[in-house]
Amino acid sequence: MADWIPAKVISNRHWNSELFSLTLEANIEPFKAGQFTKLALECDGKMIQRAYSFVNPPSSHQIEIYATRVADGLLSPRLHALQAEDEVFITARANGFFILDEVPDGDSLWLLSTGTAIGPYLSILREATAWQRFRKIVLVHAVRFAADLSYQAEINALKAAHPEQLIVQPFVSREPAPLALTGRIPQAISDGLLERHVGIPLNPQTSQLMLCGNPAMVKDTKAVLEARGFVKNLRRKPGQITVEHYW
Repeated sequence: MADWIPAKVISNRHWNSELFSLTLEANIEPFKAGQFTKLALECDGKMIQRAYSFVNPPSSHQIEIYATRVADGLLSPRLHALQAEDEVFITARANGFFILDEVPDGDSLWLLSTGTAIGPYLSILREATAWQRFRKIVLVHAVRFAADLSYQAEINALKAAHPEQLIVQPFVSREPAPLALTGRIPQAISDGLLERHVGIPLNPQTSQLMLCGNPAMVKDTKAVLEARGFVKNLRRKPGQITVEHYW
């Protein structure tokens, strides 16, 4: 496929036995924060490929991908095993509309994610646009275990740089964890727990929400928000809910 170009592995950071971040070097075309690329490896004469969002901002000279090793997966175990100087294939051109260009203005921006879907938000928050457009930004990251809360140093750096704007709220579902809420994001919105905890109201007149991650979270959160008067954001009809189906 003509669009594939080689990418050299700079590093492969293993957060735990499943989660890893690949840092790559490749001559890709310019992209926008929130977009995704595709990685591929050749296996038995076929290109095994999967889409991954950029974690790095467009201004970075290196590419960073955050992924989960799926034990019986065709590609992710092989990506997990890559080492520095190894080669993987990447698409030269990025895709996707999960970008701030597609999000209407508002007072607060809510970034709701599960697992590795926090990746595109880190890309977005490393650019200036979000901080210029929204008075408050709420970053919500839901995981199973506290050890799955990756990128804490990077998140803390963002908090230090924007102490009056950024609110970070983790969810950990399978064990108690400091500062984390339990349960699921949609339930915490439904019963008002999330709003009470972060101290900002969800209001269709002032709030914009981006949803990215587990399809069940996206579906259920969208339903809960729609019951409260929020509508899906479309180009032909702007709303408040911008969605990315992460797999």
